[in-house]
Amino acid sequence: MKTILIAGGNSGIGLQAARDLLADGNRLVLMGRDPRKGQAALASFGTSRERAAFLAADLSTHDGVRGAAQRVLDQYDRIDALVHSTGVFTAQESRTADGLHPFFAVNYLSRYHLTQLLLPALRRAGRPVVVMMTAAVPPADDADFARFPEFAPFDFGHDRKPIQLANHHYAAHLTRTESGLAAGVVNAGAVRTDILRIAPWYMRAGARVLGPVLFDSAETSAHNVVEATRRDDWQSPHYWGKPGRFEQRTPIALNPTTTQRLMDTSHTLTGA
Repeated sequence: MKTILIAGGNSGIGLQAARDLLADGNRLVLMGRDPRKGQAALASFGTSRERAAFLAADLSTHDGVRGAAQRVLDQYDRIDALVHSTGVFTAQESRTADGLHPFFAVNYLSRYHLTQLLLPALRRAGRPVVVMMTAAVPPADDADFARFPEFAPFDFGHDRKPIQLANHHYAAHLTRTESGLAAGVVNAGAVRTDILRIAPWYMRAGARVLGPVLFDSAETSAHNVVEATRRDDWQSPHYWGKPGRFEQRTPIALNPTTTQRLMDTSHTLTGA
């Protein structure tokens, strides 16, 4: 039985992935901000609930990530897979308690920070897996990281891509530095989830009009995450750009100098 932690597993794609992985007989740890959603998620598992747990955590701040990681390490000696499905979708200018924009803090930095802190438990797994969900941003070296990590003032159109691409760089870094660990990035696709509640108005409007035609099902969007977690026949690091099509994947090959610069900055910000 594997122990799998899903950050953001109390709703949306993360919850669907949790259901699928529970059906395999695994032990699931869900992490999310809202305890009510967490308990509702557990209740939805029926008889499988005994193999699932929920930890409430605010991953938008350094202290929140540290506290969450410590609780996981206190309760679980080994983590076989870590899935990052937590995300925020905001174009407004705002700052966390650490002075960072929430889009950057949650959609990239919290993933780096939490994973780094949980490496002791991941290293005890036979083949640990780290999977990060992003928007449809293929690995490329054409992003402008000059505004990383302040992104001030936040420009959604300009800053979204480098923040999402930082996940690819982290997957490459993990593959290079952690022997035996498999890391990948998955395009979540277009699926109607609660993340749209704070999306730009034009995206919410588009979702209402085009959603019935363009949106993927939660099952389709979760498919590649589930397969990457349960299977060991793929090479790290890879990117899955087509929801529901696990065999269609792209190797992540990025400028190592850029990767190291981003990792150094991430370490400076978090201490991890």
